[in-house]
Amino acid sequence: MGYDFTLDDVAFLRSAEGRDALATLDALPLRPATRLADVASARRVAGRRHAAAVLETVLLRMAGKAKVDSAASWLFTDAALQQATAMPVARHRAARFAGRDAHDVTCSIGTELVALSGVARRVVGSDVDDVRLAMARHNSGASAGVGVEAPLVVRADALRPVTRDAAVLVDPGRRDATGRRRWRPEDFTPPLHDVARTYLGRDFVVKCAPGIAAEDVPWAREVEIVSLDGRVREASLWAGGLATAGVRRRATVLRSDSPQWTITDADGDDCPVRAAGEWIVDPDGAVVRAGLVRHYAARHGLGQLDPRIAYLTGDVPPPGVRAFRVVAQGKYREKELRRELRRHEVGRLEILVRGVDVDPDALRLRLKPSGPAAATVVLTRIGATPVAFLCRPERTSTE
Repeated sequence: MGYDFTLDDVAFLRSAEGRDALATLDALPLRPATRLADVASARRVAGRRHAAAVLETVLLRMAGKAKVDSAASWLFTDAALQQATAMPVARHRAARFAGRDAHDVTCSIGTELVALSGVARRVVGSDVDDVRLAMARHNSGASAGVGVEAPLVVRADALRPVTRDAAVLVDPGRRDATGRRRWRPEDFTPPLHDVARTYLGRDFVVKCAPGIAAEDVPWAREVEIVSLDGRVREASLWAGGLATAGVRRRATVLRSDSPQWTITDADGDDCPVRAAGEWIVDPDGAVVRAGLVRHYAARHGLGQLDPRIAYLTGDVPPPGVRAFRVVAQGKYREKELRRELRRHEVGRLEILVRGVDVDPDALRLRLKPSGPAAATVVLTRIGATPVAFLCRPERTSTE
């Protein structure tokens, strides 16, 4: 659950004494083996009253480096950091607010406010949590660039609008989905249908879990699934003038090592079902979640191995992706696959599965790979037949 910060804690952390205490603890090892000594140090430099807040903040700043720029100057709560958007994703979403007034009605600790401040004309943030509001004022103010006006941060309920003409960003809290892959509108706080009713007729976007189904949010004119460095992060539900005309579904792929790209259901989707070529391509998860596998295949001249399976194939893989060069293939039988692995001296084995009821970890133990070579086995289904492809994974060059 993490430490329960108070407004007094936030005031201390922002003070000169608090900053000195944070700097002192930041120099410590902060490992499980040194926990007792670290707690003693925190009490010595911050006093018992604020020791836990200082120690928690140092640890959260370490974790926050994966999400925000200059995390060493931010204030977090554990729950807020877990829900916070990674900054590249937040900046991508904020781009649609360029030149407009923007209101983040669930601003929490201010991640989206910082992204919006770089492009929007004027920015307002609001929330009902006083501690998070205090952190948001600190974070957005400290992150404001030269000549950039810090956002106005106020206390307000997301379902009781305090702005009239600003484009709105909503990031509802997620309740426990009890293991479901598909999220429902009522799994959020506030519920998505209440959000839609509140902002009907306005331009707004809702940040959402990627498992939301488009048919469950008919008010969203455009559903965008975003991935970052190969991991699906979230969905953006665009409504009003923030949505793209003629687009219902979009996948956007952000990478640290190559330019971002996007594909939509307005693109063509004419691709064949064909036998395996030289390469097998596993589309980015955002493409799969957005239901745009055929559109992606058509763009890159690929075909489907099976019309119901997301694996694609072709003789030339798309640029900048991790593709799999086929070495051998055949009907999936465990005994024959083990023999093929031995023949190719495969010791380091990755197993990808789609459309076949196989546990990759359990199968790897049974196969007992041994040897100097590395390989990937792609297990899938073509029609009713389970098929195995032995492949060499390769990273294709970017355009």
